[in-house]
Amino acid sequence: MDELMTAADASSRFRSASSQPSIIPFNVPLLSAFLALALAQFLKLFTTWFKEKRWDSRRMLGSGGMPSSHSATVTALAVAIGLQEGTGGPAFAIAVVLACVVMYDASGVRLHAGRQAELLNQIVCELPPEHPVSNVRPLRDSLGHTPLQVVAGAMLGFMVALFMKSSS
Repeated sequence: MDELMTAADASSRFRSASSQPSIIPFNVPLLSAFLALALAQFLKLFTTWFKEKRWDSRRMLGSGGMPSSHSATVTALAVAIGLQEGTGGPAFAIAVVLACVVMYDASGVRLHAGRQAELLNQIVCELPPEHPVSNVRPLRDSLGHTPLQVVAGAMLGFMVALFMKSSS
């Protein structure tokens, strides 16, 4: 037998569905990614202090360093999608491929570009003062991540996604 819906039923269903705030949806994968990014950047303060025995607040906004915020972000996103929607869907496949590309780039291309910038900065410093390039601003040399920094970021992202799933 077909169910008949009255106007009062439809109105109450509409009110209950629209009573949730819809300005910012509670998107666990997105929030996991942003939380992992923020935590990784914040942790760089402490890892820099541990390694260099100095506080450097600029590390919170810069790239490179321990742990990799790139890896933390994309791993948290992929794991959160996998936990929420399962590992058989296209969203998880896209997130895993994105994570692999980002982590490969962070530990490969960007790491070597940073090392080249470090070498170029050293060469420029050794030029005589009258050389036209001797006064150029130094290149940023903290661009990429070592494999250990990438793995640490991925572990952080994994833990953040698990935490967000358990708290939702």
